[in-house]
Amino acid sequence: MNNDFLGKDISKLGFGLMRLPMNQEEVDMEQTKDMVDRFMEAGGTYFDTAYVYINGKSEEVVKEAIVKRYPREAFQLATKMPVWMVNKYEDFQGLFSTQLERTGAGYFDFYLLHALDRDRAKQMDEIGGWEFGKKMKEQGLIKHLGFSFHDKADALEEILAKHPECEFVQLQINYIDWDSKDVQSGECYEVARKYNVPIIIMEPVKGGSLAGMRPEIQEIFKKEEAQLSIASWAIRFAASLEGVITVLSGMSDLSQMEDNLSYMTDFKPLQVHEYKLIAKVVEELDKIPTIPCTACKYCVEGCPQKINIPEIFNGYKGYQIYQNLDSSKGFYGWVTREGGKASDCIACGACETHCPQHIEIIHSLQKVAGLFE
Repeated sequence: MNNDFLGKDISKLGFGLMRLPMNQEEVDMEQTKDMVDRFMEAGGTYFDTAYVYINGKSEEVVKEAIVKRYPREAFQLATKMPVWMVNKYEDFQGLFSTQLERTGAGYFDFYLLHALDRDRAKQMDEIGGWEFGKKMKEQGLIKHLGFSFHDKADALEEILAKHPECEFVQLQINYIDWDSKDVQSGECYEVARKYNVPIIIMEPVKGGSLAGMRPEIQEIFKKEEAQLSIASWAIRFAASLEGVITVLSGMSDLSQMEDNLSYMTDFKPLQVHEYKLIAKVVEELDKIPTIPCTACKYCVEGCPQKINIPEIFNGYKGYQIYQNLDSSKGFYGWVTREGGKASDCIACGACETHCPQHIEIIHSLQKVAGLFE
């Protein structure tokens, strides 16, 4: 086991600045400052933002709540290049300069190509994303260069094999997605370890889904340790993995900050019996009946309304399992952001004709619309 890796001395709890406390459309700056202070007092130093978070306001918060109030060497700042906004090499500089101006940070400790998948990785190779990052490193404006990732393990291996200059990778890892055929948390983790690339973990609580869950599922954890929050099991699972720089938590109020600090300030890795308890929870979650959609997408091909039925059902299945309405509504809003809502269904029946699972799709879409819309 290699205990000498980039970021090994950084606190295992990182402050994700994507879900900050809000006053309607504006960030609650005073509460955010209190959260930053509490985080720093407890030894936290890693802050994660991105060009697009809260429509750019997240990077502005960095300047007001952190940069203006603490010595630059007192914290690490990570932000991300929105690669989908880049059409040619010259676009990189304008976006990067905006980030420097917004944050006032002077430089970025960790800089990421944001949300790479197989196709975006190829685009970055063609346009010169890695070359731009290396250029910024040479100028002292970036200390460490990496990327965040949303795809399968084989795509991750392609990128890491091609780019030995990558110093770290940000992965979605949580205990429910560890053996998932879609997310492949465990497989992606193993690929990163194979290439000896340290990992920053995002979505350890799966967008808040693993913070709640059904009462009977929560009781499994509560019987073991009544004082620990349900979310704590997910964050500690992620932080217990080897080669992890930090685990990002998108804390949206001071109470969430206090809860995270209660078990992460003096963090201790999970013990064997705790892993067994998590395995039992996963087993129970897997037993919950859901729409038997396999995402074959046969239903999508003939839909005159262009409804992304498998993704909509994916969000609904998440609600059936975790009972987290806010999180599920957020996912639904994302997958239907360009149209194709469940309520757009005209009940033509084309989808049901093609469904190999014989799902009552029309009726299910009506239920989804009533719940999420």
